[in-house]
Amino acid sequence: MALRDLFGLRTTQDPTALRENKRLQAQLSTAQFRLEEAAHSMERFYQEDIGWEQLNADTQRDMTPEGRRRATELCRIMKIANPLVKRGLAIRAGYVFGQGVGIQAPDGKDNSGGQDVNAVVQAFLDDQGNRRAFTGAQARMELENTLGTDGNVYAVVFTNPDTGFVKVRTLDSLEVTDQITNPQDSSETWFYRRDFVQTHVGERTSRTFSEQKTIWYPALNHRPTRRQSTIDGDPVDWSAAVYHIRVNTVGKWGVGDAYAALPWARAYKEFLEDWAKLMSALSRIAWKLSSKKSASQQARSAMNALDQAGGVATMDANTQLEAVPKSGATIDAESGRPLATMIAAAFGIPVTMLLADPGATGARAVAETLDRPTILEMSGRREIWTEAYRALLEYAIDQAILARRGPLKGGVRVDPYSQQEEVVLSGSGDRTLVITWPDLTDTPIDVMVKAIVEADATGKVPPLETMRLLLRSLGVRDVDELLDEWTDEEGNFINPDVNAGTVAMDAFNRGEDPAAAVRGGDDADNGSDTP
Repeated sequence: MALRDLFGLRTTQDPTALRENKRLQAQLSTAQFRLEEAAHSMERFYQEDIGWEQLNADTQRDMTPEGRRRATELCRIMKIANPLVKRGLAIRAGYVFGQGVGIQAPDGKDNSGGQDVNAVVQAFLDDQGNRRAFTGAQARMELENTLGTDGNVYAVVFTNPDTGFVKVRTLDSLEVTDQITNPQDSSETWFYRRDFVQTHVGERTSRTFSEQKTIWYPALNHRPTRRQSTIDGDPVDWSAAVYHIRVNTVGKWGVGDAYAALPWARAYKEFLEDWAKLMSALSRIAWKLSSKKSASQQARSAMNALDQAGGVATMDANTQLEAVPKSGATIDAESGRPLATMIAAAFGIPVTMLLADPGATGARAVAETLDRPTILEMSGRREIWTEAYRALLEYAIDQAILARRGPLKGGVRVDPYSQQEEVVLSGSGDRTLVITWPDLTDTPIDVMVKAIVEADATGKVPPLETMRLLLRSLGVRDVDELLDEWTDEEGNFINPDVNAGTVAMDAFNRGEDPAAAVRGGDDADNGSDTP
């Protein structure tokens, strides 16, 4: 036995041992490969984590006053310059406010001792200044578009301390730069900071000069018993109050609907531009010419003579002229539809409505109706505006109670826990607001009228409510004003089919003067004020 064999140093030639050695080497190689893959996976994980951290940092930067200003200005420009952004905002505004909204409050006729709260509400809604700034049809559409571009609408109200009448205006969202919230509840805003440039005209000359100003406004529902006059040295204007309407909220601020559509709107615009360039290039290169060198000059001269369609080119036997094949050289414009779909998704509307081309991109029946998710999204936006109208009108009612010569009577009570003031009507006065939106679904009028008539035939629906439903189904706008002509002083419905004898008998049974009841009915019929 050799010395190497004695100590086991000689390489064995056993086939079984060789196979086992190869198997172990293969397992080792596999383990090394998996370890490298795991290392690469961990590296990608950390890179993605860094990416999310960067995204979070970008979001924090975009929510700074300067970042919000840039985003708002860009969305405002795209609303004007980009057709799809403009149409997306217009469709949303149309579905939210295109059919109007009905608002009504108790008028005190059907409640003994009640007060005419509806008169205060209608005066607020019908005021010319309020209609121009907030409650009119044009103002409503513009404010909904403002939510689409800015994400924020700031309604500021001013009150006449003598009469309690409330005027509402709006602030530019770019001027509102900060908020102060309740230290114990960050969802409750107490003050809004406004930084703006005020322009003055000289008293002795016509020259103008500007100055930078900062004013703090209290939130609409912030009514502390102790009111501070300044915040960080800047004045607090307690004569005005701000109600903040916001959508797509990030922190304390809203983000416009158009913000999510901007990159896809740019991509779709660039796609269509490239498609138009390709079509232009194909229209300029329409013919393929094959000729020998000796005939090339003659061929070029003949081609230059083809200025119009139907022209004739004379060639020799060695020259061949044929149209350029278009297969493989064109790009279908519909290939960019997925980009348009992303824009439509940002606005919550079907792409068929966004592109305004149902014949090319979808069935017409689908293009003319809203699916349930879209109906719910539009209804959700309506509910946001419902809350805004409710808050502003409740404030107008409160001021009508608090004013020295206000039309409503009531008082103030203080919550001992929050130290906030609450205004209440005196007696059993009701101040419930009824805000009604037209149906978003296209239900045929005959179907709606038939359902209302069948419900009325059961006798369980009051006649006044039946008439209200019929008028709304027929698209009448001023329903409340029209119903006033069909009610008496106590709010009872005047049936036009009832004769004077029936009216007198009913009045006698109630212990009233039958003659006065008949005269009242005659006045309601002929519109006369003469007793």
